[in-house]
Amino acid sequence: MFTVKSITEIIEQIAPKNLALNWDNVGLQIGSLSTQVKRILLCLDVNEQVINEAIERDVQLIISHHPLIFSPIKNVTTETYKGNLIIKAIENKLNIYVAHTNIDGSEGGLNSYIAGLLNLQNTEVIDPIGEESLYKIAVFIPEGHEEIVSNELSRAGAGHIGNYSHCTFRTHGEGTFKPLEGTNPFIGEINKIECVKEIRLETIVKQRDLHKAVDAMLKAHPYEEVAYDVYKLSNIQSEKNGIGRVGELEQPVIFRDFIEHMKNVFNTKHLKVTGMIDETIKRVAVVNGSGAEYISKAAKLNCDLLITGDVKYHDAQMAEELNLKIIDVGHYESEIFFIDLLNDYLSEQFKKHNIQVEVISSCVNGNPFTII
Repeated sequence: MFTVKSITEIIEQIAPKNLALNWDNVGLQIGSLSTQVKRILLCLDVNEQVINEAIERDVQLIISHHPLIFSPIKNVTTETYKGNLIIKAIENKLNIYVAHTNIDGSEGGLNSYIAGLLNLQNTEVIDPIGEESLYKIAVFIPEGHEEIVSNELSRAGAGHIGNYSHCTFRTHGEGTFKPLEGTNPFIGEINKIECVKEIRLETIVKQRDLHKAVDAMLKAHPYEEVAYDVYKLSNIQSEKNGIGRVGELEQPVIFRDFIEHMKNVFNTKHLKVTGMIDETIKRVAVVNGSGAEYISKAAKLNCDLLITGDVKYHDAQMAEELNLKIIDVGHYESEIFFIDLLNDYLSEQFKKHNIQVEVISSCVNGNPFTII
């Protein structure tokens, strides 16, 4: 059996918690990291119907896009809707985990997923986010044991730069030590100074993987006492993480035709649009959820069209003034792909690591709007 902790560690590879915006609340909101999991339910929102569905389908872990708990709660009682949900979840031993703006803006997250559905080319981030601290580990290893330690560091997340793994730098030298009384040296004799050919192995690791990498290194190292250093490096801002994506269509298309294509992609019969529908478009911006605040930025990036949700009347007027077309697909419609994205990702990772956990998608339609 696998625990909530082991599964959330896999999720945080595609949705690091440090990428969440400062007003957001992500991670485990209800439950215990040590709970064993055999079935996961994916949903956009946690409501009473989803809680009941999880109970009926014998689910241990609910993974939601929108947080059940956004801000601090003063009380949890059955007299409030949210309090009743929290109590019911706890009574039925349900664990609730949230990946929100951290999966919206991550390199392989929801904005990228939608850009891929639209086949946008040469994509770039609208609003970069997420500085992540990087560390360098330097460890001294007796010759002949460096590959074992290097491989274990890599498995724990160290040594990854872009699409390359096992990235290290190695320097040959000599190390000295004298085992004292009470020690059990791997090499050498008690009370005798030993000179050993060693390799200084250096590698890089992200903050979220640091402790795991150090633990793996210590377990793989042959010495009783391991000599190593950890250096904090300057924060590096990733241009691959951030809110929104901008890209280009393969060919310029008539806006009217693109609207019809969008109806198929987002599985809807109606769309709210602004701008002249007989003009051509080429450069497109995507911001899932509520993205009207990025109208000006999309215009400055020379976009012809912004696809988002929750656009207000005066936002649409401003877009017209900036000669930026808008398709308002709706908040729900632009984020329901979260379920498909995470289902595909977890299924692939579970198969890769031979994790016997079932992933199911919620059957609850949580869209509060009905278009008639």
